Amino acid sequence: MTLAFREVQEVNLESVVNIWNACELTRPWNDPYKDIQFARESATSTVLVGIFEERVVAAVMVGHDGHRGCLYYLAVDPAFQKRGFGKATVAAAEAWLRERGVWKINLMVRSENEKAGRFYERLGYEINPVTSFGKRLDRP
Repeated sequence: MTLAFREVQEVNLESVVNIWNACELTRPWNDPYKDIQFARESATSTVLVGIFEERVVAAVMVGHDGHRGCLYYLAVDPAFQKRGFGKATVAAAEAWLRERGVWKINLMVRSENEKAGRFYERLGYEINPVTSFGKRLDRP
């Protein structure tokens, strides 16, 4: 069972957001439709979808800043998990970045999401000794 990957299309938006919601990746303060649109409008980011039997079963937002790559919203439909589709989705995102000359990926996982942390560790990702800071620019 293999997935075919391609960039998201308008017809896939609802499926992608449904998968992200089912995997509890969305938050009330982040509009996933706006995030998808923003990624699609940039030359340095996109959303890849994994298609299995003509159905979107996986998705990942991938991008880079010209120096480092990032993965966001990586998810597999819960009905299709435990088939290697998550690993295939990471590989597709990594390939997209490699094709653009990116040599390192920074990845943020919410600290309470231990399952995701273990998943990435199995794929060779390591915890970096850094502190991540953030600031919302859409609020006064």
